[in-house]
Amino acid sequence: MKPLGNLDKYEILLASNSPRRKQLLADLGIKFTPCAIDGIDESYPADTPIMDVALTISKKKAGAYASLITGNRLVITADTVVICDDKVMGKPHSDAEAIEMLHTLSGKTHHVVTGVTITTTDRQAAFSAVTEVEFALLTDEEIRYYVDTFHPTDKAGAYGIQEWIGCIGVSRISGSFYNVMGLPVQRLYTELKKF
Repeated sequence: MKPLGNLDKYEILLASNSPRRKQLLADLGIKFTPCAIDGIDESYPADTPIMDVALTISKKKAGAYASLITGNRLVITADTVVICDDKVMGKPHSDAEAIEMLHTLSGKTHHVVTGVTITTTDRQAAFSAVTEVEFALLTDEEIRYYVDTFHPTDKAGAYGIQEWIGCIGVSRISGSFYNVMGLPVQRLYTELKKF
């Protein structure tokens, strides 16, 4: 029997516009349809523990897809945040904000947390994965080059570990590399085997 053959009974929807999440899910050998609803409210209560923010948003996203979770559909929602100096960094809204975020991360250790929620009509599983990432000191020139060349405004914390900045900036990583890209695929695989 093929791995994840148990999923053949489902129509799987990946609730994301992220090209990285699409690629990572495809790399697991899963047949799925990307399906993204624009304008989902990603706010969270102010008293949410900082390490629970991504999971809280992931569950909130699952709620936004409730009308699509019918019949044999299985919907995967996810959210990734970067946490540095006890502050949550989402996606930057401008190149200037991206530069500011990278200056904050430079020479420090931060955490990347991805919350994932898997929902069917009769079951929901939710989990989060944490990866610790250490950045070397980055020069102004390196930060400016990266932002000007890669335009990381679609990435939490303003960087993609799989891009140039990861090659020259990441000095140490503890945890899932793929989690930093936006989807902890090994943990997701383990959870999907239970469906």
